[in-house]
Amino acid sequence: MPEQSNDYRVVVFGAGGVGKSSLVLRFVKGTFRESYIPTIEDTYRQVISCDKSICTLQITDTTGSHQFPAMQRLSISKGHAFILVYSITSRQSLEELKPIYEQICQIKGDIENIPIMLVGNKNDENQNREVESSEGEAMAKKWKCAFMETSAKMNHNVKELFQELLNLEKRRTVSLQIDGKKSKQQKRKEKLKGKCVVM
Repeated sequence: MPEQSNDYRVVVFGAGGVGKSSLVLRFVKGTFRESYIPTIEDTYRQVISCDKSICTLQITDTTGSHQFPAMQRLSISKGHAFILVYSITSRQSLEELKPIYEQICQIKGDIENIPIMLVGNKNDENQNREVESSEGEAMAKKWKCAFMETSAKMNHNVKELFQELLNLEKRRTVSLQIDGKKSKQQKRKEKLKGKCVVM
């Protein structure tokens, strides 16, 4: 399939089991899966508004293991924005984001204009928390990126996460809201509904 220039590519990174796929599936399909199924790489598409026209938000859900460094580099070089996910119940998962962040800096060069979100997922499991919100915030400040805690399970901050990420994009206007209005095509379809057209 040819790459479309109006695709807006978001890449989701993080250690295995932190809930990357759960966040993406919750956002794209509104579903949550209790069982853990490791991901190699999946891509999901969602229609969004981009510079007042419609484009595709392409979300790449990457593998949690580091078995595929070439795939990881390719995802970084093609990505427009990045979501770095750790689990608030695992300090190790936050540590594992450091080399990924460094690689993004290395491949992208100047990351000042690149939307990056650091995400502490599973904040519904507060009783098992290993990473305080303040630590996540401090790390985000150090990395000059945005920070949010989410729960894919409880659908907490999931849509907000993607909207916030798009708000960080400075080079173009991208939004989950497709102008809040119906597209001309939809309007036309509704107008034609119930009317017979004799050819």
